[in-house]
Amino acid sequence: MKLSGITTTTTELLDGLCDRGNRMAWEEFDRRYRPILMALSAILQAVERVLLTLWVGGLWMTGLVVAPVLFRHYERMVAGEIAGLLFGAVSLLGTLCGALLLVFAAARARQRMWRDWRAGVLVVMLAFTVIGEFGLATRMRELKELMVLPSATPAVLSEFGRLHGVASLLFLLNSALGLVLVIFGIRPRVQAGN
Repeated sequence: MKLSGITTTTTELLDGLCDRGNRMAWEEFDRRYRPILMALSAILQAVERVLLTLWVGGLWMTGLVVAPVLFRHYERMVAGEIAGLLFGAVSLLGTLCGALLLVFAAARARQRMWRDWRAGVLVVMLAFTVIGEFGLATRMRELKELMVLPSATPAVLSEFGRLHGVASLLFLLNSALGLVLVIFGIRPRVQAGN
């Protein structure tokens, strides 16, 4: 069945869409598929919010609640060991969430992705997470093993302290950047007329 020069079959509709000037085909496409695309967009927005909440919530919960409680109620070495495991788990979660959020941002914005400051914040957060977990934390675990030996030198303790300070700073920066994304949203606001 034809409607004003186009048929109602999907194949012929798609053929009509090859011509950008075929207004009738585009209107028919919009009529048929806008509800589906809008529902998919809403689902993807919800998934993005959940991923951001998991990552940033994990950062804040671990850094501001769990770690201080551990160090207040347990012996320093035990608290440090448990905190290290928790920070490692949050880093792995952050790496996964950050990578997925970047994939969504790239799919949504294509070439315009890097014009949005939020994508830059995501890249910085992901870089801090990877550096912290696979660079600093790896070396800190090696130093912890050396620190329990009777032959542990002050240089080992000093290096551990420096790395711990850098890791803490990266974690704090990540927590603050994550809060910025929570406040302003992961997606740019759509301006009227866009």
